[in-house]
Formats: sequence, structure tokens, C-alpha cells
Amino acid sequence: MNADRIKAIQSKVGTTVDGFWGPKSIFACQLYLQRLMDSSSNRWPGTDQASLTRFYGAAGDESRLVMIGLPGCTRYDGVPVTRTRVNGRCAESLERVLDALARTHAEVLGEFAGVFNHRPMRGGTTPSLHARGAAIDLAPDTNGNRMHWPLAADMAFEVMEAFAREGWLSAGGFWGRDAMHFQATR
Repeated sequence: MNADRIKAIQSKVGTTVDGFWGPKSIFACQLYLQRLMDSSSNRWPGTDQASLTRFYGAAGDESRLVMIGLPGCTRYDGVPVTRTRVNGRCAESLERVLDALARTHAEVLGEFAGVFNHRPMRGGTTPSLHARGAAIDLAPDTNGNRMHWPLAADMAFEVMEAFAREGWLSAGGFWGRDAMHFQATR
């Protein structure tokens, strides 16, 4: 991401506009996104396994999944995708985000990388949010797990805002990496 885009984010989140992404910018970004999440009447669970199981069910429980339609611009590995399975507790919310993104940032839907995948988090044994159908990955080639956002990863801040308005956590905005990942948790 170039300095002008970083400055635009800094201006939006209310911090010093200097093009340098450091601790003050990170804090302001997280606070800004958290306020958007809180204003959404955030109903999502915390990230501890007990809360996730109470809310979404056991990891891998496919009986909790529903099929949702995807906007026409959605592609997986270059192939059009019209539907995906997602946990029923967050299905309507995800549909609203994806519909909004189809109007404003269709390019990220052109690089859809999935929702449900019964697997552990990378490098561990704890179930991923994907194993509950409560996370989505978009544009993985330019927003990978180890790519620092916004310096190396290029996920548009407006995409993070769209998810935050529905209460979804943006990994790039809160962890500074894995900007492709969004999850329905607090």
C-alpha cells in the first residue's frame, strides 16, 4: 500500500497524517473499527472455545451450516462461484457484507478463498473459525497470513469497514497481518 493510501486511512481514523504506520496509527485504526463493530449491536461471541461452541456449535458440525448465494462477481481460483456454506447464525450478516462489497469492491470477491473448512488454526490444534463456518477469506494472494497490513498486504480499508459495520473482526486491522481473514467474533 502506498503512502497516500496510508495517509487516507490515518485521516479517516483520526491520527497524525504522516504516511508512517506505527503504534499510534495501529491504535487509532483498531479504535475506529471497534467503534464501528460496537455500533452494530455486536451479537457475536468472544473467541474462547467455550463461547464459540455455545454460539456456533462444535467445530466441524455441518448441521449448523446453511447455503447462501454469492454475488455474481465471486470467483474461486478464477472459476465463478455462486454459493457457499456458512454458519446459520451469521449467514444474513455475511450476505449483507458481500452484497455491499459487490457494489463497492468487487475485486476482492473475485478472489474468494472460502468460508467453511473443518481445520485447525495454522500452526496449532485449536479449531479455526472456518471450522464453524464463521470466517471468510478474501484476496489471499496479496493479503496472506504473514503479510503485514497495510505495509505489504493491500486489503482496502473500506472492506474492513464493511465487515466492522456488521460486527465482524478484521484480522488485518486488529492483528496487523492475515488481512484476507474476517470473522464473526468480538
